[in-house]
Amino acid sequence: MRYMATYDFMESVRNTNQWLGATAKALAAYPWLSMAPNPMIQWMGAWGEVTERSFERMVCKPDWGIRTHTCEDGRDHLVRVETVLEKPFGDLIHFDVVGRPEQPRKVLLVAPMSGHYATLLRSTVKSLISDCEVYVTDWHNARDIPVSCGKFDVEDYTLYLVDFLRELGPDTHVIAVCQPAPLALAATAHLAAEDPEAQPRTLTLIGGPIDPDATPTDVTDFGRRVTMGQLEETLIQRVGFKYKGVGRMVYPGLLQLSSFMSMNADRHSRAFRDQIIRAAKGEASDHDPHNRFYDEYLAVMDMTAEFYLSTVERIFKNREIAENRFTVAGKPVDIGQITRVAVKTVEGAKDDISAPGQCVAALDLLTGLPAEKKASHLEPDAGHYGIFAGKSWRNNIRPLVLDFIDANSGPHTEEAEQVA
Repeated sequence: MRYMATYDFMESVRNTNQWLGATAKALAAYPWLSMAPNPMIQWMGAWGEVTERSFERMVCKPDWGIRTHTCEDGRDHLVRVETVLEKPFGDLIHFDVVGRPEQPRKVLLVAPMSGHYATLLRSTVKSLISDCEVYVTDWHNARDIPVSCGKFDVEDYTLYLVDFLRELGPDTHVIAVCQPAPLALAATAHLAAEDPEAQPRTLTLIGGPIDPDATPTDVTDFGRRVTMGQLEETLIQRVGFKYKGVGRMVYPGLLQLSSFMSMNADRHSRAFRDQIIRAAKGEASDHDPHNRFYDEYLAVMDMTAEFYLSTVERIFKNREIAENRFTVAGKPVDIGQITRVAVKTVEGAKDDISAPGQCVAALDLLTGLPAEKKASHLEPDAGHYGIFAGKSWRNNIRPLVLDFIDANSGPHTEEAEQVA
């Protein structure tokens, strides 16, 4: 499974299915076929339309699609996505609302590196951009990164967050969504020891596996059932000759996507069957709910092999964060050294990926943090996606997070004492 031929074979299968869909769609639109109406022609065209779009999206990075924002002055202001700090494996980007006064809240939204692009947080960005200066970690697809750029594992990820926080300054409020929660916690602890003045004001951890064993799920059970050797042998491949990262060892996005969809195969099958029916009836549109969801869901990116394997081994199997044994560049990271960064955890009661209990475990590790700087919230009816996007986020979680940020936006305790 490690050879380039396997990687290229998967891409060939994807490309072939995209071509078959495009061919079926083109044939069904051939004018002469309309002389003898046949419902099978409509079905063929509908199948081709859905198939071509689905397989095409698998290799395209979605656009953020945030072009304007209506401000308090009633005018639509252009939104410009600017790169603040550029690095080989990911950039720090800023959503600059042109012509709007700078907002007092500076928020760093740490996007997960778990198979999808940072654009998965599009709705989260839209909800925060109205009254925050929003910065996002925009991770790159590993297949497009030359081997000469070196490795990228959980320690490198943590150091990237450290660099981003140093770039933004100490008045930053961090919101880490899902997978990066334990590494954002580690990055904050690293700064507490190495560069205290660069620590953020607040840290909000949303649905992250701080302690995967606190409440086991299918995801954590899988990590326990298989050995590292099995994972490396069955999931890791080399990038093929088509991309800049040729030869790099990765966990391919297409392989990740097959795992995602197999977890809810019946639901996805029904969704595509219903979409083909709608397309045949002429009821499908370019931006209907199905296409809006799957245009993002099907867009997957490769992860570096070392990042995926080190995440499984160190975060899930060895529980280095949960047991406060994590190290970065050979130096121990003591979470107990966080003494002035307010920390809030958010969990969804119906989260079947990072179940309730896994994220709130972070508060027990913060032995040096006063109780008044710790907070937690359990959203009753939210699943994994709902805690950072959708109705639960908009109506309940977002206001609580912003209130938490505002309550802890003043100077740090030590600074306040110096002023007094």
